[in-house]
This record gives sequence, structure tokens and C-alpha cells, in this order.
Amino acid sequence: MTNSVDRRVRASQKRQRLMAAAARVLHEQGVERTTLADIAQEADVPVGNVYYYFKTKDELVRAALGEHTAHLDELTARLDQLPDPRDRLRALVEAWVEQRDVAARYGCPTGTLAAELGKRGDGTLDAEAGAVIRRLLDWAARQFREMRLSGPDDPDDLALTLVSGYQGMSLLANALRDPGVMTREGARLLDWLGSLR
Repeated sequence: MTNSVDRRVRASQKRQRLMAAAARVLHEQGVERTTLADIAQEADVPVGNVYYYFKTKDELVRAALGEHTAHLDELTARLDQLPDPRDRLRALVEAWVEQRDVAARYGCPTGTLAAELGKRGDGTLDAEAGAVIRRLLDWAARQFREMRLSGPDDPDDLALTLVSGYQGMSLLANALRDPGVMTREGARLLDWLGSLR
């Protein structure tokens, strides 16, 4: 019985390593340049084992999107511990800026994946990438609703402005290979959040 449990635990850990590796490698190399062997090497798993857990590269892309969703959920759960919605949004921007070196090298993990998948003709995985971004938009809109702002702006529109700002600064930091873009534009987003009444 113990051997059976140990095998299941090891299998679960191996699958998790593959999922985390897929998220990292796909972010760094893109879908088209990444091979299953690249992911196996990153996860320290024999390449033949990858096929046991994931039959196709698309299944690994889906797993990577699951990792992005889990990371987003962990981040927003931590931010939700802050009592004030404006502080939650500020902390979100600060978390983005902390990742400036990664953004300058590879762009936003979900945004770059969504852009690449959007160029494919099948229309399935790009929708799943969009759903991760939608999850962030919905969380941000809830924060703006809780702020009970007096202006005419709709909380959904404010969330779109915030997330668009992040995607734009990530894209430009990556295109220019300049992490300072994230720092400067992050400061502008923080000022903007502070100005909302």
C-alpha cells in the first residue's frame, strides 16, 4: 500500500514539475520554438515520461496556462489580505514592477503567450489565455467597485486601463530590453491610482 501511495505522490510531483517547467520554458522561448524535450530537460524528467503525462504540446500549453492561473490566484489571494482596495491595486502594480527584469527579457508571461496563440488558426488555446487575462480584469474591477469612486468611469473600464497599462509597459520593456520602462510606467500607474476619487 505504501509503495502505491509513494508512486502516486512521485507521479503527482513529476507532473507538477512538468507543468511549472512548461510555464517557464514557453514564456522564455515561445510555443513554436519550444520542444517537449526542452520542457523535459527543464523539469529534469526523461523526455519519454512527458508523453505519459501530456500527449501533445498543446496539452503542455494548457498546463502552462493553468500554472499562470494558479500564480494569479495566489497573488490576488495575498493582495486580498490587504484591507483597502486601493492598496491592493497599488500592491499589484508594485508586484508587476518587481518583475521588471523578467518582463524586459521575455514580456508578460500570459500576455506574450496570448499574443502568440492568437496567431494560430484554431481559436482554442488563445481563448484559454484570454480567460486568464479576463480573470485579472475581473479581480481589478472588483477592487475599483469597492473603492466607490465618484467619477463617471465604470469599474470595468478602469480595470481595462490598469491591465492595458501593464501589458503595454511589459511589451515595451521587452521590445526595448529596458526594465526601467516598467519602473517609470509603474510609477505613473501608481500616481493614477492615487488620483482617483
